[in-house]
Amino acid sequence: MVKLLNLVYEHDLGTWSERAEEAFTELFGGTGRYPERAAKSVQIRAPKFSDENNVPFSTLIEPSNPKSGPYGGMSIGLFPVDGEPCLIALGTGTTGLHPDEAILARPGHARKAKAICEAINRRERRFAAWAKHDPTRNDLSVPGNVAASFSQYSAPLKRYGKDVHAIYQPVDDRAATSFVLKAFLDLYFEERGFAPLAAHKEEGDSIRGECFRCLMPEATVEGVSQVLCDRKFVVLEGPPGTGKTRMALELLGEAYEGRGESIQFHPNTTYENFVGGLAPAGTKGELGFRFEPLMGHLMQAAKAAQGVAPKPYLLHIDEINRADLSKVLGEAIMLLEHGEDEPRRIKLPYDFGAPFHDRLSLPKNLHILGTMNSADRSIAIVDIAIRRRFAFLKLWPQFAVVEQFKSPLAIEAFQRLLSIFTEFASDDAFSLMPGHSYFIAKDHKDETALRSLRVSLVPLLEEYLAQGYVTSFADHVRGYCQWVQSLKVG
Repeated sequence: MVKLLNLVYEHDLGTWSERAEEAFTELFGGTGRYPERAAKSVQIRAPKFSDENNVPFSTLIEPSNPKSGPYGGMSIGLFPVDGEPCLIALGTGTTGLHPDEAILARPGHARKAKAICEAINRRERRFAAWAKHDPTRNDLSVPGNVAASFSQYSAPLKRYGKDVHAIYQPVDDRAATSFVLKAFLDLYFEERGFAPLAAHKEEGDSIRGECFRCLMPEATVEGVSQVLCDRKFVVLEGPPGTGKTRMALELLGEAYEGRGESIQFHPNTTYENFVGGLAPAGTKGELGFRFEPLMGHLMQAAKAAQGVAPKPYLLHIDEINRADLSKVLGEAIMLLEHGEDEPRRIKLPYDFGAPFHDRLSLPKNLHILGTMNSADRSIAIVDIAIRRRFAFLKLWPQFAVVEQFKSPLAIEAFQRLLSIFTEFASDDAFSLMPGHSYFIAKDHKDETALRSLRVSLVPLLEEYLAQGYVTSFADHVRGYCQWVQSLKVG
C-alpha cells in the first residue's frame, strides 16, 4: 500500500507504467493487504503513453479483458495530472458493464460506494468525494456542478466522465488519502469475494464500520432535541421497531421534563379533533344537549405552552402519517413557520374562549414532534406544503443496540437480514429494514431471541412480501424466513 500511496503523489509519467504495476502488485500476499489468490481476480492495466493526446491512468480490471485496448467491467484506478495528486476513481471500462454487470447493477454496490464518499466528506469536512446514484448509467457524465468542484481533473473527467461512478480528489494529507485507497480497494475486492488479510482485518472492519454508519446514521435523543429547538416542528420517521415512540416519550420525560402531551393520529382524526370545533355539551333544556366550541389538541397544547413559557412544551403526535394532514390542519398549516419574528395568526370559525377566542397563534415555545412508520404505505405525508414546514429525521436500525443484549443468534440474524437489505433493496425498500427491537433478547438468551424472530419478525417480513414491498428481492427474504424457521437452540 505504501508504493500505491506514493504513486498518488509522485507520478513521473516517464516511469509511470513500471511503478504503477509494481504498486498494484504489492497489494497481494506476504506483506500485502489481500490474499495472493485475489491477484488472479484482476488484471493490472498501466499503459505507457507516448503523446499528449492520451489521458494517462493505471487501473485494476476484470482479468478476462484483453491485455490491451478497450476493456469493460468494474475498475479502480488512478489518473495523474500535472501539479496535483492523482484522481482516485471507481468506474467501468469504456466498452460497458460486462463482465461485471451483476455487481454494478446490484443496489448494494451503489449504496456502499455512496456511503464511502459520504464518510470521506464527513472526515475531511469538504467536498472531497462524489458517487453516482446509478453506476450502470454510463450514458451520464459527472454532473457539471460536480466537475466544476474537481476542475483540476478536467482532462480525465472530460475523457472518462461517463465511466466513473465514485471519485476522490486528494490533498496533501496522506493519511486521509490512505483511508480512501483502503476503503475503495476493500469495496472493490469485497465485490470480487476477497476480504483483507488477517493482519488488516481489524483496520478493514473499522473502515467498513465508519462508512456503514453513513448508510444508517444514528439519531440520538440529544440530536433530535437540538433540531426541535432549532426548527420547532419535526417528524421522526423510520421502519417499525426502531424505537421512534420510545425516543419521543424519552424526550417528553427528560428534555422537556414532562411539559407536554402525547397523542395518536388515525384515519378518523379530524380538524375538529386536532385544531378545534363544535362538540355536543350537556344542557338542562328540553333538547338535552347543545353544541359548544371545544378546543382540539393543538389549541390545548398552545394554551399549555403559554402557561409554562419561556420553557419549551412538546406536543408529540404518534403515527402522524395515519391521518390526512392537509385536512386535519386546514388553515392552521399557516401557523407552522419556525423562523418568523412575529407569530402568525389565523381567524377561527368560533369563539373558543380565553386565551385565543377566535384568533389562534402558536407560542414560540411550542414544539411539535411527529413520529411515523415508513413501512406504513397506506397513508403518507405527500403534501409539499407540509413537508416544507417540518424537518424530517430518520431513525434507522442500530446494530449497537442488538449487540448490547449479547445474544449470538440475534446478532447473526440481524447481520444476515441487514446484508440482504443492503445488497438487494431498492432505495424505497431499504427504508423498510426492520428495527433492532425485533432482534432484542432482554434476558440475553438465544431462546428468547428466536421466539421474537418467529412471532414478530417473520410475520412482518411475510407482510412485506404480501404487500409487494420487497418484490425485487423476494426470494432472498423468503430464504431468510426459512432459515429462521429452521433454527434450533440448545
